[in-house]
Amino acid sequence: MLAGMADSLVRLHEAVIAARNAGSESSRTARLLHAGRAKMAKKVAEEAVEVAMEAVKGNRDEIVRESADLLYNLVVLWVSAGVHPDEVWHEMDRRERLFGIAEKLAKSDRSAGTRRQIPRVDGRCAPRQR
Repeated sequence: MLAGMADSLVRLHEAVIAARNAGSESSRTARLLHAGRAKMAKKVAEEAVEVAMEAVKGNRDEIVRESADLLYNLVVLWVSAGVHPDEVWHEMDRRERLFGIAEKLAKSDRSAGTRRQIPRVDGRCAPRQR
C-alpha cells in the first residue's frame, strides 16, 4: 500500500508539473502555482491545521479528507520549490536506517555533528546523528 501511495504522489507531482507547463489559469493548480510560493505555503499550513483540528475532534473521515488536501498542497509546493517526491522518500529511507521509521530529526539536530540518544517507539534508544 505504501508503494501505491508513493506512486500516487509521483503521478500527482507529474500532473502538477503538466498544469504548470500548460500555463492555463483555468485549473485550480495553475492558479495556485501562479499565486506564488507564499500562497502555496499558506495553503499547506492551513490544511495541516485542519488535519490537526479534525484529529482533536476525533473526526476520522475528515482527517482522511483533509490529509488528502494537505498532500495535494504539499505536492504543489514541492513542484514550485523544485523538489521531487523521490527526494523525500530518500530522506525518509535515510532516517529509517538511522533511527527507525517513527523518528524525526529535530530541527536543531540537522546541522550539528554530535551524537545523542533518542527514544524509539519500541522503548529502546538509538544513537542520533547530529
